Amino acid sequence: MVKTYAELYTNARRAFMAQEDPQTASLLARNLLCHITGKTQEQVLAHRELYANEDMCEQMERAVPRILAGEPLAYVLGEWDFYGMTLHVDKNVLIPRDDTCAVTALAIQQAMFLDESPRILDLCTGSGCIGLAIANRVKDARVTLADISKDALAVAKKNITAQKLSGRVACMQVDALAEPKAFLGKYDLIVSNPPYITTQEMLELPASVKDYEPHLALHGGGDGLDFYRAIAANFRKALKPGGYLCFEFGMGQGDDVCAILENNGYTVLERSRDYNDRERAVIARLRKEDQNGN
Repeated sequence: MVKTYAELYTNARRAFMAQEDPQTASLLARNLLCHITGKTQEQVLAHRELYANEDMCEQMERAVPRILAGEPLAYVLGEWDFYGMTLHVDKNVLIPRDDTCAVTALAIQQAMFLDESPRILDLCTGSGCIGLAIANRVKDARVTLADISKDALAVAKKNITAQKLSGRVACMQVDALAEPKAFLGKYDLIVSNPPYITTQEMLELPASVKDYEPHLALHGGGDGLDFYRAIAANFRKALKPGGYLCFEFGMGQGDDVCAILENNGYTVLERSRDYNDRERAVIARLRKEDQNGN
């Protein structure tokens, strides 16, 4: 049965009100309706008395129960906005979050001052959000999106194509916990948002994360620092002399991550905060005398 845009919005908002506050319920209903109809908020409002077609009505009917069951809106929509891009996302990758803007901005800031046509590696790339944001801002950068998950790389490849960056951005399967293979080559900058949730924290995650987002991209070992230790030690050989390593980390992990970097021959240059004023990212430079682990 077809319904007007106003009816679709009202029905969805009423359903979400059973679990959410009015503002959140309105936001969910509006975002869902705009996505399914392909219209802006202004267009939906202007055409509120027009009838949506049958397919749109059926999509709304299928989507609302998924959200009520706890599935994140990003997975229901199949896309999410990050750093001025609309990216494809599914259950094989983490949903890009505002937290990650801190490490992205730090990496872009450094990439702007690298030599011409810098090579940049986005390790544990997931959807490719960080590397693609860098490639969009640094027009001569050549970026490799690397992940151990083939399913995640499939998502990243879709986003490379959607962003029209296939000429400068490529994907590669890489295990961040192992020593890099020689064919990976050398990079001016490595940036990574690795798994950093501790074993105990994994048990305490909200259901919307624990039940839907990939644990492979979340669990960082007993203390959450396994990937930092491995990357800082092993990927020195994948950096050019004096190259840079940029990390996102979890709340309260900053001092430990910086200590790992210092112990592996890096000089910490800057630590930065996210939009909520929480320390979230660091950039360090590999001391040339420590290039080979000396």
